[in-house]
Amino acid sequence: MRVLVVEDEEQMADAIARGLRLHAMAVDVAYDGQEALELASYVDYSVVVLDRDLPEVHGDDVCRELMATSRIIMLTAAGHLRDRVDGLTIGADDYLAKPFAFAELVARVRTLGRRTGRAAVPVLDRAGIRLDPACRTVTRDGRDVSLNRKEFDVLRELLRADGELVTSAGLRRSVWDEYAEGGTGVLRVTLTSLRRKLGAPAVIENVPGLGYRL
Repeated sequence: MRVLVVEDEEQMADAIARGLRLHAMAVDVAYDGQEALELASYVDYSVVVLDRDLPEVHGDDVCRELMATSRIIMLTAAGHLRDRVDGLTIGADDYLAKPFAFAELVARVRTLGRRTGRAAVPVLDRAGIRLDPACRTVTRDGRDVSLNRKEFDVLRELLRADGELVTSAGLRRSVWDEYAEGGTGVLRVTLTSLRRKLGAPAVIENVPGLGYRL
């Protein structure tokens, strides 16, 4: 599960992220609303843990922007009924007042992560390759292609770019947790395996020093 934690109290944000990673979640952190929107523009998050009172862009506005693509748990120091109603009315899926028990947050994140996404995700089709994000299936010229999770996610990002260049850094941000080890080496190994499984003729172009395109 890919989770975005948005919290301007950095120590709290980092503590939440560390705890969620211990429960096998891939977690990114944003310390203000603008950074959250930037991260969400190129990464699909199953769940966003969102503080309401944020600098740069208010949490309410972040919620409105992301509610169509992610499940949202809104955090706030205000625990009054009116505040909870406001948060849910804006579009949040759940509401948790500070201070909270971490075990409860984990349970709520997992519950939201199991829910069906709000919008149908379009099938991606290019160069004879057809990728269905909802079913997580890939075919090339009608032939089934079996990919592991990282290979699938890399291919999805390349197809989304629709022929445009995707930087190596962009692929690593989109597919791997920001704290994942291996860096460029892991990406190269994944791409080598992906090319082999897709077969000939080769469709993934390496642009030295820049990135990749399909």
